[in-house]
Amino acid sequence: MTRSRLVTALLVLGVVALVALPLVLDGGTSEFAGSDSQATELLEAEGREPWFESVFTPSSASVESGLFALQAALGGGVLGYVLGRLRGRRPAERSPSERPREDGGA
Repeated sequence: MTRSRLVTALLVLGVVALVALPLVLDGGTSEFAGSDSQATELLEAEGREPWFESVFTPSSASVESGLFALQAALGGGVLGYVLGRLRGRRPAERSPSERPREDGGA
């Protein structure tokens, strides 16, 4: 096994351990609640009321999760497009004499 493959295998093993170890040590007894819901419960317990109501409430948690994933994918696509566009602008701004020839000549 080459050194690069060994490093890759160890890195993958480390990531798997970082994901699995907390789940194994916890034993599945903790509740994974988001900070938004915890803050909302705390504020409502103090007697505060929301400033506005939601325009759209998803019918289930799976729909909410799917919409969040869609939002993340669209954001990632826009970010990737912008970064690619900015990176591609640099070679396009070079003068024609600095560009490599398309026919492979020098």
